[in-house]
Amino acid sequence: MVKILIVYDSKTGNTEQMAYAIAEGAKQVEGVEVTVKRVDNTKLEDLLNADGIIIGSPTRYGQMSAKIKDLIERTIEIHGKLEGKVGAAFTSSGGIGTGAETTLLSIIQAMLIHGMIIQGRSDDKHYGATAFEKPNEEELEVCRELGRRTAELTKKLHKN
Repeated sequence: MVKILIVYDSKTGNTEQMAYAIAEGAKQVEGVEVTVKRVDNTKLEDLLNADGIIIGSPTRYGQMSAKIKDLIERTIEIHGKLEGKVGAAFTSSGGIGTGAETTLLSIIQAMLIHGMIIQGRSDDKHYGATAFEKPNEEELEVCRELGRRTAELTKKLHKN
């Protein structure tokens, strides 16, 4: 079984809703076990035990939230041990041009520093899934696709 961990921070429930849509998509891939965890309940061991890690944060001044940043800062203790794992990112923000892409890139940057392999998308939403305020059905479908594509990539790369 390939293990996908979805970690999120959410104050209003918007990012949480996206996390569960991503989980729906990942669960569509056979042979994949999906765990969704609020960042407050996530331990470094959870990251080590996952084959694929998808992190979501509300946009805060064009960056990830303080709680997500704290989790990433704590990963210094396991630096080098996430190498080769698949990573992806998602965010919810207050509107167009309010920092969604820079938030995604801040999460992806940390993943790249860990040597993770990032799931991108060529046609649209290149850096990950985004939603403006409460996600609509189209945005939730992009979340499901992100989950599905990340699970498929993880499964391909972690064949036993």
